[in-house]
Amino acid sequence: MTSLEQAIDLIGRLTRGEKARLVRDIVSQLDESFPGIDTRPDVCGGEPCVVRTRIPVWLLVQTRRLGASEADLLRAYPTLRAQDLVETWAYWHAHPAEIEQQIRDNETA
Repeated sequence: MTSLEQAIDLIGRLTRGEKARLVRDIVSQLDESFPGIDTRPDVCGGEPCVVRTRIPVWLLVQTRRLGASEADLLRAYPTLRAQDLVETWAYWHAHPAEIEQQIRDNETA
C-alpha cells in the first residue's frame, strides 16, 4: 500500500472535526495557496471567487452563517463541487478580516 493509500484509509477513520482540522493544516502547509479560489479585477469586482464560477467567497460564507448547510449550497449552486466548499472555508479561515469586510460592504450595497 502506498503512502497516499494509507493516508486515504486513515482519513476515512477520522471524525468530521479531525478532517476539518486536517484540511486546515494541509492548506496552511501549501503556503496559503488556494487553487480553487481566484481573485481577478475583471470578475466580481476583484473579490475572491470560486474558480469556474462567479460565486464570491463572502456570499457562501454569509449564506452558511444564515443557516444553509453544505448540501443546501451544493443544490443552490449546481456548478459548485464539495471540494470548492473546502477551498472556500479554508480561504475564509486564512483571510477572515477580508471576508468580513466584504460581507459588510455587500450588506450595505
